[in-house]
Amino acid sequence: MFNFDFYNPTRIFFGKDRYDVIDKNIPSDAKVLITYGGGSAKKSGLIDKVKAALGSRKVYEFGGIEPNPHYETLLKTAEIVRNENIDFILAVGGGSVIDGTKFISLATYYNGDATDLLKFGFAPITSEVVKKVVPFGAVLTLPATGSEMNNGAVISYNHGKFPVMSALAFPKFSILDPTITFTLPKIQVANGVVDAFVHTTEQYITFPVDAKIQDRIAEGILQTLVEIGPTTVAEPENYDARANLVWSATMALNGIIGAGVPQDWATHMIGHELTALLGIDHGQTLAIILPALLEVRREQKRAKLLQYAERVWHITNGSEDEKIDLAIKKTREFFESLGIKTHLSEYGVEADKIQVIVEQLKAHGMTALSETQDITLDVSKKILEKAF
Repeated sequence: MFNFDFYNPTRIFFGKDRYDVIDKNIPSDAKVLITYGGGSAKKSGLIDKVKAALGSRKVYEFGGIEPNPHYETLLKTAEIVRNENIDFILAVGGGSVIDGTKFISLATYYNGDATDLLKFGFAPITSEVVKKVVPFGAVLTLPATGSEMNNGAVISYNHGKFPVMSALAFPKFSILDPTITFTLPKIQVANGVVDAFVHTTEQYITFPVDAKIQDRIAEGILQTLVEIGPTTVAEPENYDARANLVWSATMALNGIIGAGVPQDWATHMIGHELTALLGIDHGQTLAIILPALLEVRREQKRAKLLQYAERVWHITNGSEDEKIDLAIKKTREFFESLGIKTHLSEYGVEADKIQVIVEQLKAHGMTALSETQDITLDVSKKILEKAF
């Protein structure tokens, strides 16, 4: 197991009707900005419930944070926070709203061009760079990204998607009420299942470092998602299934299973380009790329692929290659059981787009991906061709 530092200060409030904790966890004299997305939180009455919980505090609202939140929108919001001297931001939404709120928190008082904050990649932005942040919390409406309990965000800018990481960007608290998610469209739930699943595999299907606890927790998350994924898509008001999805998505990316182990993230980096260029949903891009990547990288990932086959899919018969083949096949079938297509061609993408995607990877510096930095542009092209 590698050396690691683990830090996660986010307080989680899980379960039905937890709005009372808002009043207890935001200063009574704070000016509060509620951020949200396309309007469903408003129409459903959720924003009204949040405002009621805020009591007599001065409350402002900003709606319209996009899926794959846009830098320009977030900068406008940061200006409002600065001009109105907002003390606390409350993000009401899924990963995009929470990601966007993290960037607003970092950018509001950054002394410089805020595009600088998009240039750090996976290197953490420290207090030496951003000297003052605006504290924030979250009310989660879509289980998928784990943004409610981590310090990362992905921001869209100029046809690219940029990771932003900072220990300054943990939510102070997050409310996880599975019942809030009951009205989500089935495709969004399915995308969330895939996102949580691939977050886990990016930290698990790499190479062995004898991190037994991390492996077992990761395998538990994957087995849970396989068990409840189709159920929670088909039965949106099945509380137990949805509660397990919500907590699985949070656990998949709150730092625990990634502590002390190699991490890949090539599926995400390639998938980001599909979203930015072609507008394919993030979860769908992961379902397209992961099976193809596992096939192309089967030798580099052989030991962990065999562990994945045996422990997650309970495949015990056959040769090593047969076990790996069946594990990849079952992974693809699982995604498809959720109603998600797993080939680029099924999204109306023409084969000539593959080279365009590769050029975008090059333009964004994604030329040495994976846990061993040996996914070159040529390898990315092979993955995309296998995914076609």
